[in-house]
Amino acid sequence: MGPPQPRLSQGQRGDTGNPVGHTFLVALAALPLHPPKDKHHRYLVGKMTKKTLVSLNFKGTNAIACQRESSWLDRVLSFLEMVTPKVIYRTDQSRSGTQAYHNTAVQWDYRPLSPLAMDMEIDPPNSSEQQPKAEDLFKAAEAGDASVFKSLSQKQLAEALSLRNDDARSVLHVAVSSSNSEVVKVLLAADESKNVINSVDEDGWSPLHSAASIGNSGIVELLLSKGADVNLKNGGGRSALHYAASKGWLEIAQILISHGAKVNLKDKVGCTPLHRAASTAKSQLCELLIEEGAEVDAVDRLGQTPLMSAVICYNQEVSLLLIRHGADVDVEDKEGYTVLGRASKEFRPLLIDAAKAMLEG
Repeated sequence: MGPPQPRLSQGQRGDTGNPVGHTFLVALAALPLHPPKDKHHRYLVGKMTKKTLVSLNFKGTNAIACQRESSWLDRVLSFLEMVTPKVIYRTDQSRSGTQAYHNTAVQWDYRPLSPLAMDMEIDPPNSSEQQPKAEDLFKAAEAGDASVFKSLSQKQLAEALSLRNDDARSVLHVAVSSSNSEVVKVLLAADESKNVINSVDEDGWSPLHSAASIGNSGIVELLLSKGADVNLKNGGGRSALHYAASKGWLEIAQILISHGAKVNLKDKVGCTPLHRAASTAKSQLCELLIEEGAEVDAVDRLGQTPLMSAVICYNQEVSLLLIRHGADVDVEDKEGYTVLGRASKEFRPLLIDAAKAMLEG
């Protein structure tokens, strides 16, 4: 003999003796897991649900109303057939056209869940609809965990790229400055990357500034191939070439110049990339920049030339190189000092000899 059926009044039965109602339910007697409440599975637990449950005498049950738009309902039914095999189901059509199942006897057939039932996954959260936490995405970008970003949908990648941390840096900024090429590749593959490629942080640094500064030529090429502005200035008025020059990244400087980097672009204090390379003793960079048209006697806001910068920093090799390329040793800065006037006693004789050799040559 089967389990007792709920007593229903005449107003609660249709012509076939089955319960009726405009909200259609799946009553889950012992289901331990709730499917995610995302936009694809809107649970209709409202006034009609409560009214129907009361009228059908479903006591102690976990009742859920679900639109039949995915495989979730079918999986629930399979679960119920395993856990409560005596349950009775029927389908019906609501006024809105939503199809659902009625369970009319599940409340009398409780039984302990088997390990299989406990482990059964009932419509697990859809990763494409659950945006990871911003903190986790920034950590993944810094750590170089490309798998985190590969698992995201295009929509999620777009949302991830729109995020900013306390320094107004995007996940692309963080991945670039951490030299994580694989993460950068995944992020740049997203359509939204075109809106972030030239975004700047609170100091005006773009991802290209960071890539040039750390010396990652692969990332520099990736960014340029996606439309990075090679002459974009940061808060200090410096372009990516300024940083490649000061750090001595010869290959990166070559890449930037081949993409149209302006070799005579000045920062806020009037320094060109040649000033930067000269002050940090990067002789190969100085040679490259001069060959590419850098002005040897360009002056900054203090009236100082790259040669003066080299002399002040006691960069002997660069100083002699600049003189060989025709740098003026007699030019005065705004304080009235010439190159020789800025040179130390030990350095001055070398500069004089180099200047004489140029005149005699």
